[in-house]
Amino acid sequence: MHRHFTLALALLTLASAPGYAQGPTAPPSLPSITLPAELDRVLRDYERAWKAGDEAALAALFTEDGFVPTGQSWVRGRDAIRATYQSSGGGLQLRALAFAVQDTVGYIVGAYGYGDSVPVPDRGKFVLALRRARGGGPWLIAADIDQSNRQQPQ
Repeated sequence: MHRHFTLALALLTLASAPGYAQGPTAPPSLPSITLPAELDRVLRDYERAWKAGDEAALAALFTEDGFVPTGQSWVRGRDAIRATYQSSGGGLQLRALAFAVQDTVGYIVGAYGYGDSVPVPDRGKFVLALRRARGGGPWLIAADIDQSNRQQPQ
């Protein structure tokens, strides 16, 4: 009898304990927001150029002195960005989570995924720092900062 009670108590304890062995769970995705058309154009042009593997069109979305991270460093300028994106392509999908603009500077915070289904699971996150000429003009990317959602070893 004592043995059955001990076994039942152990099973009950394990069943009610938090899922330590299950590993970390992904936080829920933040909802997408609708961007003003002039900012949404930046994301949609980026997706189109990426899907087409058009590194020249991708580089044209950046300011002349724009930044893109590569591994442990940065590349700067459209020529370097074009070279960095030479082997890029695929079904990139970008979604916005937040934005702000004021005069000639702004940003978009978002998430990205790959695939043709809608919606695709988030595979990473990004911040685009934006600039435009005084008095208006198209928004260009001054810096593209992104990070995979892949968990790093601790």
